Amino acid sequence: MLKRKRSNISVSKLLSWCKSKNFYVSLSTISQNMHIAIAGNIGSGKTTLATKLSSHYSWEPQFEGIEDNPYLNDFYNDMQRWAFHLQIYFLQRRFNQILKIGKSKKTIIQDRTIYEDGYIFAPNLHAMGLMTTKEYNTYFELFETVIQQLRPPELLIYLRASVPKLVEQIQRRGREYEDSIRLEYLRRLNERYEAWISTYNSGKLLIIDVDECNFAEERSCLGNVIQKISAELHGLF
Repeated sequence: MLKRKRSNISVSKLLSWCKSKNFYVSLSTISQNMHIAIAGNIGSGKTTLATKLSSHYSWEPQFEGIEDNPYLNDFYNDMQRWAFHLQIYFLQRRFNQILKIGKSKKTIIQDRTIYEDGYIFAPNLHAMGLMTTKEYNTYFELFETVIQQLRPPELLIYLRASVPKLVEQIQRRGREYEDSIRLEYLRRLNERYEAWISTYNSGKLLIIDVDECNFAEERSCLGNVIQKISAELHGLF
């Protein structure tokens, strides 16, 4: 009977070799049915990163779907009138997204999370006087009921960006309805993002500094992001 020859290559040596060759493990071959979510302010690069990661890992992307949003243009033209309608729309849309993610046999990467609706945008609109207290309380009670039914993502990726960086990227993509976004609005959102992310404890968290990491254009930077994601999910590298 032939004996199979054992390999003398250790796991640590194999990982070192992979790292030296800039080899990144495709998580689609390791684990299935994960929910990866990207959070970040308007213009932070969520869609760009979701697209690149879905291509690299063969994950299925779920985008925010702003093009077919019936309230977005109205909201930016008259925030006070349409704020409540917009938040309810986002809540039901993202709730349906997460239900589909839970039934999927694939790993899904989601552009924008349901948490940002309830912890960032809705309270900010209320603080700005764009949602009445009655509207906000109604919304938040519904939001809390919804998230109690959901499993948090396996990994939350937060894209941290300064207001000047957000403005630069918003102007570059040239969406007409975003022309009326005020700097103060972005600043207030950033403050709420930082407050929320500092207390996030529902799962693994990876923070990417967009001011320092241009993953949209620099391959090496994207490689660093991929490496960190692999480490968070599977302890690689």
